[in-house]
Amino acid sequence: MAMGAAHPRVLGYLGRALSLELTAVQQYMTQASLVELWGDAEAAERFRRETVEEMQHAEKIVQRMLSLGVAPAASQLRPVTHAPDLAGLLRHNQLLETDLIQLYAEAVRFCVLIGDSHNETFFRGLWNDEQHHGEELAAWLRSLGGYGRRFEERATF
Repeated sequence: MAMGAAHPRVLGYLGRALSLELTAVQQYMTQASLVELWGDAEAAERFRRETVEEMQHAEKIVQRMLSLGVAPAASQLRPVTHAPDLAGLLRHNQLLETDLIQLYAEAVRFCVLIGDSHNETFFRGLWNDEQHHGEELAAWLRSLGGYGRRFEERATF
């Protein structure tokens, strides 16, 4: 696709996606350190892997924006959400993943509507990745019984 040829609304989707992906990076990175403080090395490692996955998504978006001749800028990062236990953290993460899934689904629908197959393919790939990630989060939460154990003495922020 030629530089500058993207519909302004597609560029808006890219900017919102970058903000959400970087929000996820910040959230998962913080949660990795938090659960490590709780003594849960396994959960910390999972959150670190998720951090890397979301960083890779952010990098793809930056590359896409640059290829379209747009300077990447995340307009607004959401604050990191917190909870006193792992299950609570995962429930917050599910909400963030749902927002990403919905954004990518909307972007795919719009690209189909305007006949932009290049960006449709791009957004569809991210949509599929996030749907898979959402399913993994749901399975992780189910493995905890949906609630997990509450530890009121744990460090939170």
